[in-house]
Amino acid sequence: MIVRIASEGQFLVDDSLAAQLNEFDNQLVQVVERGAESEFATALGQMLDLVRSRGEALPDDDLHPSDLVLPPPDIDFDEAQHLFKGDGLIPG
Repeated sequence: MIVRIASEGQFLVDDSLAAQLNEFDNQLVQVVERGAESEFATALGQMLDLVRSRGEALPDDDLHPSDLVLPPPDIDFDEAQHLFKGDGLIPG
């Protein structure tokens, strides 16, 4: 699957990581619902690190439709509240 980290680029990530990414997504939804701003950057950082460490960075000129778009690491907590609600970024 192709995962884009906004402001960084795209990564080819093995489909087997989908469940782990969904767990992070669900955790981020819970953090936002609790208003736990202090926990947000750490949880998002772990999700992004998973993509960076287990994915293969694609060249900038190798554009593919993204299966999942993750926010940049410096996203503001107020902005995150609009993304990480309900099912979050990953339905289900």
